[in-house]
Amino acid sequence: MAAPKKGRNASAQSKPGRSLALILIAIAGLTGGMFASGHTTPRLGIDLAGGTSITLRAEAEPGQESAINKTNMNTAVEIMERRVNGLGVSEAEVQTQGDRNIIVNIPKGTNSKEARDQVGTTAKLYFRPVIATEISGAGATPTPSPSASNSASGDSTEKADSSASPSGSASPSASSTTQGRAVTDALKADPTPSTSASPSASGSPSGDPATGKLEEQYAALDCTKKAVRAKAGDGAKASDPTVACGQNSSGQWQKYILGPAEVDGTDVDKAEARFNTQTAAGWTVTMEFTDAGAKKFGEITGKLAKNQQPQNQFAIVLDGDVVSDPSVSQALTGGNAEISGNFTQESAQSLANMLSYGALPLSFSEDSVTTVTAALGGEQLKAGLIAGAIGLALVVIYLLVYYRGLSVIAIFSLLVSAALTYTIMSLLGPTIGFALNLPAVCGAIVAIGITADSFIVYFERVRDEIREGRTLRPAVERAWPRARRTILVSDFVSFLAAAVLFVVTVGKVQGFAFTLGLTTLLDVVVVFLFTKPLLTIMARSKFFASGHSWSGLDPKRLGAQPPLRRTRRPSAPIETKEA
Repeated sequence: MAAPKKGRNASAQSKPGRSLALILIAIAGLTGGMFASGHTTPRLGIDLAGGTSITLRAEAEPGQESAINKTNMNTAVEIMERRVNGLGVSEAEVQTQGDRNIIVNIPKGTNSKEARDQVGTTAKLYFRPVIATEISGAGATPTPSPSASNSASGDSTEKADSSASPSGSASPSASSTTQGRAVTDALKADPTPSTSASPSASGSPSGDPATGKLEEQYAALDCTKKAVRAKAGDGAKASDPTVACGQNSSGQWQKYILGPAEVDGTDVDKAEARFNTQTAAGWTVTMEFTDAGAKKFGEITGKLAKNQQPQNQFAIVLDGDVVSDPSVSQALTGGNAEISGNFTQESAQSLANMLSYGALPLSFSEDSVTTVTAALGGEQLKAGLIAGAIGLALVVIYLLVYYRGLSVIAIFSLLVSAALTYTIMSLLGPTIGFALNLPAVCGAIVAIGITADSFIVYFERVRDEIREGRTLRPAVERAWPRARRTILVSDFVSFLAAAVLFVVTVGKVQGFAFTLGLTTLLDVVVVFLFTKPLLTIMARSKFFASGHSWSGLDPKRLGAQPPLRRTRRPSAPIETKEA
């Protein structure tokens, strides 16, 4: 029975190179991916890179406290992200904090006052009739503006703010270059009579000077440019016609002339994304209106249904941006409607959330605004790096003094752990939006001690085996099972603490918990795939195997007992009987 066991141990000791090769390949792969992606440094948070952090608190109208829920808060986050992106901001962070707070982190280089005005106001959702629309951009062919229905006339040229993309599918309009969005709204409706305005001599919605100015803005509007989209229709009132931008299902930007708002977002009582199993429509968005909203929606759809595309379409406009522009085939007077088209589940749910949010009695107030300059962020990062370097230096000095030659293995293990941590953090920035803030740096510093502790546990187990009189190679293998259990239990406790901290906290504290949890997992990987195999290889060298005084494994310095030897038991005396 002993021979097979010995053979298995010998086999396990003879292949530590496989583990070392595996972890080195992993480091090479992560490093290559880091350089290939172009993200060679970890993404920095606001407190290190500089910028503005805004904390918004949700407030509900009396009796409507249930409006503050997870679904509506997530929709608010999506809307605020659209607003911030409309300012041309890159790498902004918008996330919920607790049950009713939203944190908006905007990096340096952004007008903080403009950003506060954008994210702190309540979303405005309107249904506007489409007067004209066409593909926008340098390659688009100009299209004369068709005539408008009575409900779409107006006499103001003020602008509204913009920056979003519509959901749904595009359907061609009567003009070869004019685009409309698919398709029909159904339901429970009797057509109502409507009259259409005749086109003006110039082909405009009307012939007055105000409308002429609006058409000039429409002709000059290039929705393919982010800066132009952010200013399109800036300042227009709900009662004014305006220009706006939107993106069709093909990813092309469209520009619009829209009539005055006929239905307000607060007139929507409920909106849901549903998969229509009765027809081939697939994913659709259903809307239910309030009593007042049903009346207004029935009137405007009755008028639009008598027109041709694109003037039989109504644009759903959120914060000045067209998010959908379905066409109407009949008056919808039943108080509900369905928007169908080439929706995916995600796009249908997104539109439904936006429609619902426009009806919520929910607003936000500023709880706090913190501005961190780039200089201050750089000083904090420098201080954090200095603290980390001091902590690492103290650990290295301790290892050198106490463990001597063994400290080389520990130092190489720390370097491997650092390489894995750095590359993974660099890749997590663009993939999941992880940002290295000051608490996260603290978590990385604490992790140095946790990682070093795992090495110490293993080294001490090996030294205990040597003290009991065993030679180095069997001591390394006999110490591993006991050290392994201790390391796993210790790291499990650390990871559990990090996980609980990550779940129950919010904001920057989560950065500390995430970094602590990540480095704890990497500690297990490094100990199993690098430290233990490397010590197995080192134990075969003459320097360590002979117990050199500078190896850290000198039996004399450790107070080792003499080698264990078997001794014969004394034989029992032979008794003789007297005759």
